[in-house]
Parts: sequence; C-alpha cells; structure tokens
Amino acid sequence: MAKSVENENIKLGRKGERQAQKYLKRSGWKILETNWKNPFGEVDIIARKGDTCAFIEVKTRLTDTFGAPSEAVQNSRKLKYIRGANYYFINKEIDCTVRFDIIEIYKGELNHIENAFMI
Repeated sequence: MAKSVENENIKLGRKGERQAQKYLKRSGWKILETNWKNPFGEVDIIARKGDTCAFIEVKTRLTDTFGAPSEAVQNSRKLKYIRGANYYFINKEIDCTVRFDIIEIYKGELNHIENAFMI
C-alpha cells in the first residue's frame, strides 16, 4: 500500500475513533482506555456504563467496496480482543459484565453493534 493511502487510512480511522468516543460519552459511557496496547494487540476503546464493560472495535469506511465495516472484523481480531480483555482484568478489581462491541462508521453514519461477538 502506498504511503499516502496508508496515512489517509490512519487519519480516517482516528477520525472514526473520535466520533465513536463522542457518541459513547453522549450515550452515558465512561471511556476507560483508548488505543490500549496489550501483548495481544490493541483495543480501540474500553468503556463502562453501569455494570457493563465494553471492549469496542471501531471500523470506519467511506465505501462498501469490501463490504460493511463490521465485516472487516475477522475471527483473528475477535480473538485478540478476547485475550486482551482477559489481560486487562489481571490484578484489577473491577466487577462488571464484559461484552465485545463494534462501532462501524460508514460515510459518516455511526452504527453501534452491541454484543457483536462472544467469548
């Protein structure tokens, strides 16, 4: 992939993550972490609302050439999120229900898919 296309994709992804964070805050979520790196990869957003902790993958697309943004979350990525979540709670005393969400942003429109995948 050419450098300029790669840079544009990174910018688009960061813009989508900012949009997702604003949406979550407006919806009553507390952002615990953003772009949280762990031995298994990176989690875009970790947020909490009430007794629910959500590990959220954000996918942003301008076209549907490769399908819906959420379709880009492959099983390998889901496994990294699950492993990351297990790692996140080591030595933490947080009592919550864990779920895995996807926020897809397509042409500026946000769709929050709750419980997008399970352990």
